[in-house]
Amino acid sequence: MAKFELKLPKMGESVAEATITSWLKEVGDTIELDEAVLEIATDKVDSEVPSEVDGILVEKFFNVDDIVQVGQTIAIIETEGDDNDSEDKTNDLISNDASVEEEKAAEIVSQTIAIAKETVASVTSTEDRFYSPLVKNIAKEEGVSQQELDSIVGTGIDNRVTKNDILDYIQNKGNNNEVTASKVEVPTIKATQPEKPKQAPAPVVVSGEDEIIEMTRMGKLIAHHMVESVQTSAHVQSFIEADVTKIWNWRNKVKDAFQKREGENLTFTPIFMEAVAKALREFPMMNISLQGDTIVKKKNINLGMAASLADGNLIVPVIKNADQLNLVGMTKQVNDLANRARANQLKPDDIQGGTYTVTNVGTFGSIMGTPIINQPQVGILALGAIRKVPAVIETSEGDFIGIRYRMFLSHSYDHRVVNGALGGQFVKAVKDYLEAWDSNREI
Repeated sequence: MAKFELKLPKMGESVAEATITSWLKEVGDTIELDEAVLEIATDKVDSEVPSEVDGILVEKFFNVDDIVQVGQTIAIIETEGDDNDSEDKTNDLISNDASVEEEKAAEIVSQTIAIAKETVASVTSTEDRFYSPLVKNIAKEEGVSQQELDSIVGTGIDNRVTKNDILDYIQNKGNNNEVTASKVEVPTIKATQPEKPKQAPAPVVVSGEDEIIEMTRMGKLIAHHMVESVQTSAHVQSFIEADVTKIWNWRNKVKDAFQKREGENLTFTPIFMEAVAKALREFPMMNISLQGDTIVKKKNINLGMAASLADGNLIVPVIKNADQLNLVGMTKQVNDLANRARANQLKPDDIQGGTYTVTNVGTFGSIMGTPIINQPQVGILALGAIRKVPAVIETSEGDFIGIRYRMFLSHSYDHRVVNGALGGQFVKAVKDYLEAWDSNREI
């Protein structure tokens, strides 16, 4: 029998770890090729880890809620088959010696894991602050207390403390300890930044007839991100109404032929996404992020597309290099991401790297909204419902009242770096692109 190491696969350039949410197989269970063994979760996406071989699960190295680094061995699967080199006695002896060495190595590994667990136990993650196993180990080895660790300002995703953050803190701490009594000690910002007092939530009175519902993991993450975004960015909104009658009539004219030729349903979303991508190319300072006092101007235009899930939560898959896609390519991307989002089949990389987000509040009948910015972006556009309304039509022969298809565009932007002029000009550019739609455009 041979043993196969099931490792946590690479899930995107910016994804380094995942949390085990459930084991689908137990020790002793038979596993088939490509069959899911366990479920994992990264920042927002839940995924399954399939087996690369047929065999029997003989060992699990992690439990539910444990954090695993990419490339780490999660489990051992025993497969059928013997080594071809074990036919003579010499090789049998070598194999036996190797087994003894493997047993010794396994014992050392077990002891190392036990020591590592004891090491990590000294500092812990909380609901407000997550620390990776590497950061915890460094903190223990360097004698950094929980209080000190909590005071370090993180530069990672969701303000997590990275390896460089804690190493910088330790170095600065060492330098400060070397300062003599005759010198004025200037503490580093990371070590001494005061924490903002937390306001206690208002108590909730619960009666015997009320139903208590536990929030899902994704729901908790979304709630945290939304509060963090409001506390981070100075939200301002601009609203504008667009006449999309040309687009409405054009889509009705070509959608059947498009479906027949491309095998795709042509919705309004890719049309709107195309207009937003053009506007971002015209106003590149909307395609930025703010890092401290530094503006990061993004080279690529990666459009986030807010999509609703069956459980009521939202997820934002990303259309990479959206400005380089034609309408057919945009439609295929929109439909693929939307379908995989509903089926819970998105990969971690599918939600990474967004530079601007679009959300369609009109799907639920809302005519406008004030969406919360998707950090670390600086803008988000809400598409309202398309309504058939009476409107003034300007012609060379005078003004007339006619029936038109119109919608509101609601633009939320970060007033720290986007002033009202830029925010208003951007959303007007989207309106102008939509209203200038070519009714004779070929698909």
